[in-house]
Amino acid sequence: MKHWQLNKEESGIVVAVLDRAGESTNALSAEVMAEFAQVLDQLDLYPPTGLIIRSGKTAGFIAGADIGEFSQLDTPEKGRALVARGWDLFNRLAALPYPTLALVRGHCLGGGLELALACRYLLAVDEPGTKMALPEVMLGIFPGWGGMLRLPQRVGPAAALDMMLTGKGIDAKRAKKMGLADDCVPPRVMEMAARQLLLSKQPRRPLPFVQKLLAGLLKGVVANGARKQVAKKARPEHYPAPYAIIDLWQQHGGNALAAPEVVDRIIASPTAKNLLRVFRLQERLKGFGKDSEFVAQHVHVIGAGVMGGDIAAWCALRGLTVTLQDQNLERIAPAIKRADALFRKKLREPLKVRAAFDRLIPDLAGAGVARADVVIEAIFENVEAKHALFKSLEPRMKPDAILASNTSSLKLEDLRTVLARPERLVGIHFFNPVAMMPLVEVVEAAGADPAAVRAACAFVKQIDKLPLPVKSAPGFLVNAVLAPYMLAAMRAVDEGVAPETVDEAMLAFGMPMGPIELADTVGLDIAMAAGKQLADGAVAPRCLTQRVEQGQLGKKSGQGFYTWTQGKPQKGSAATAPEGLAARLVQPLIERTQGLVADNIVADAELADAGVIFGTGFAPFTGGPLHYREAMQS
Repeated sequence: MKHWQLNKEESGIVVAVLDRAGESTNALSAEVMAEFAQVLDQLDLYPPTGLIIRSGKTAGFIAGADIGEFSQLDTPEKGRALVARGWDLFNRLAALPYPTLALVRGHCLGGGLELALACRYLLAVDEPGTKMALPEVMLGIFPGWGGMLRLPQRVGPAAALDMMLTGKGIDAKRAKKMGLADDCVPPRVMEMAARQLLLSKQPRRPLPFVQKLLAGLLKGVVANGARKQVAKKARPEHYPAPYAIIDLWQQHGGNALAAPEVVDRIIASPTAKNLLRVFRLQERLKGFGKDSEFVAQHVHVIGAGVMGGDIAAWCALRGLTVTLQDQNLERIAPAIKRADALFRKKLREPLKVRAAFDRLIPDLAGAGVARADVVIEAIFENVEAKHALFKSLEPRMKPDAILASNTSSLKLEDLRTVLARPERLVGIHFFNPVAMMPLVEVVEAAGADPAAVRAACAFVKQIDKLPLPVKSAPGFLVNAVLAPYMLAAMRAVDEGVAPETVDEAMLAFGMPMGPIELADTVGLDIAMAAGKQLADGAVAPRCLTQRVEQGQLGKKSGQGFYTWTQGKPQKGSAATAPEGLAARLVQPLIERTQGLVADNIVADAELADAGVIFGTGFAPFTGGPLHYREAMQS
């Protein structure tokens, strides 16, 4: 066989190793699945003592179905056939008379987890790369190969629906604790543990009585509760898949083939096609930096404000040693406090939290500059101040270290004039909040060293962010397209439309946050300053000017367009939006995006769509602003 190898041991155990030919990761293509059916055919003839399924890749277990095959589902029949392929095959695996075990090391996603769930036992290897998830909902589809049936049986309906409706990943220890994995072991004993568990005849841990009740008599209550939670984040007209998952579990026991009309509707939906496009765009962003061998060990950040402090905390979270410099400890203390909250939320385990803290080092004297592989400037936006800083930094830095600015409004060409090697300066522009925003713009000034730009992309990828190369220009891509959009929203307020109505119109369009609430969140003084620079000389809206003059700066001052209480805006009821309001507000964003592609600030329309989606949250179900415009015109 091309993709599977079978090894029979003296004990009678057969180990089936999936090592997909020609690929760095395993995916369940039609060919891989057909070969697995042949594996089961052979084992029917010569039944083993037990079957272990494992990966032959260092990259992980199985990344899921072959995404490329989804784009070929151009008829309802093909969609149903795809669902039936996995559903029937994994039901066959689940019904085998001998014990089966999935040895899960590394990522185990989508169809890969559905295969593992069809085994009698699931053994998770406890190391950082092991993650289990059913992320189909993020592609606008559902886990149709048995995940909707078997995951609730293993972990209970509430936990299963949470995983299926969010796509979030579970590590090895959490998987064992919730009953998804039968055991969790370190790599050094996984071989022995797999064989012991396989032959143990150990029964599956039964679901607690309450969970059985929720999967039975109270199934409707669980389903209704899940619908209410989903409705807070996703509208059914934009994202039908999560609602379909709930319906298929509640009404058909997770068997999508029992509701072929749902299969047809979801797989053929524009949302599924567009989210598949967004996935490909994300993979393209991940490709930047692959051609550089640069690997950072130590990062030095100058400026412990909200951006600088949070950049430092994120780098420490991702395993790097970080020195954080500012004028005094009083300036650094708030950053350390925020880092504490981030580490506790993301890492949970006290030892891991402590280790992250040990990597984040206050550094008033800037001693870390000489050791750093990456030096990031994140001080206030003033050319003279940055000049003085760069002049002092350059002689102390390692020759091959990255020198980066997090500036959002100043041109790199103006900042680098004091450098002996001006070509080494790059922009690494993060977005607020750093921990939540996946995109980082990597800014290339005219005449920049291409190797430095590639190294910056590699660094961004190393800290699990998505690098987007852009040219040096005011606002780069993301801020440049947000400015005219937010300006249009405030013009509507000047015309008498309530802020709540403006925001609700854009939420209904599919934005994650309304533009007026976004302005309050960013800070109205910052919005005013950015507007002056990016709005081509347009007069600032009255509603913005008046609030800034009165010191009503938004969330940070407790009052802006909204009153803010405990970090949340207090909104009144939204009225019915004027006809075409959403289209009117989004139009300048689309036009500015088109203009930036034409001016080569971003290389092409696909990357522009990717940047606006991952940098602003622009409704992913549309496929991006330029893709949306094209669809509207066709």
